[in-house]
Amino acid sequence: MINTERLADTFSSLVRIDSLSRQEKEVSKVLQGILSDLGAEIFIDDAGDKLDGNAGNLVARFKGMVNVEPLMLCGHMDTVEPGKGIDPYLDNGIFRSTGDTILGADDKSALAVIIEVMRVIRENRLPHGPIEVVFTVCEEAGLLGAKHMDLSLIESKMGYILDATDTGGIFTRAPFASRFNITFNGKSAHSGASPEKGVSAIVLASKMISALPWGRIDHETTCNVGKIEGGVATNIIPETAVLLGEVRSHSREKMEDIIQAIRTTSERVVAEARETSPDEKFPTVDIHFQEDFPGTNIPDDHPEIGRAHV
Repeated sequence: MINTERLADTFSSLVRIDSLSRQEKEVSKVLQGILSDLGAEIFIDDAGDKLDGNAGNLVARFKGMVNVEPLMLCGHMDTVEPGKGIDPYLDNGIFRSTGDTILGADDKSALAVIIEVMRVIRENRLPHGPIEVVFTVCEEAGLLGAKHMDLSLIESKMGYILDATDTGGIFTRAPFASRFNITFNGKSAHSGASPEKGVSAIVLASKMISALPWGRIDHETTCNVGKIEGGVATNIIPETAVLLGEVRSHSREKMEDIIQAIRTTSERVVAEARETSPDEKFPTVDIHFQEDFPGTNIPDDHPEIGRAHV
């Protein structure tokens, strides 16, 4: 019953609409029109205002003809860079971009699939319960649209999110994740004339990094320093060094252990440096951790897992 030609046309038209994170307004308008024509009641929340974007999350409700619990079908509207002026073409049954941009299949392919599903349901008058189509903003920026979703608009207790390359698989587990921002504060001085008067924040940061394990910690835990900023010139002892990174684990306890190790090691490095510091006020360290997203672990025997395989 799936109209593959129509599905391809829908996908092709959607990827041509620029929709970088926080710039989803135009694709949202198109999607609202399509879903409204299919009989949906449309709602837009205020996530865009909260995220300094030009569009909120889109919720489209389809009334059911069967008295069952509502079902959610979800995807996201935004894409990553470089995502402006996408020009897709079909090459032996595979969509590709011209090479100057991404294709945008993440996640425009999901949007096209969900639209085709609703079209097939309507055209064939297939019996169904209430369906809520949810298209979020700012997913690529850290699931920000979902984090700022107005949940009062959602009646579904379960649903499926289409956002993976394995069309035959189901992801039922996701790790806990926390981001960190650590700033080492040293003391600047001329590196040639009076280096002994300075405290290098970069050296402190390097000592912390070298004292801890990074990368894959074990089969379910990873840790990474992804960005380092510090210093202003080669002849100046750097007074600040900023480390940005993340910790992930399928075990909250293991993630918390890594977080504590990073915190303790950073404080120890600073305390040791203070013993020989030329200024009793330095060095210092500012440590901030923020949960990025909670872990997910859906049992293999959950009824919705079985339903998805049918």
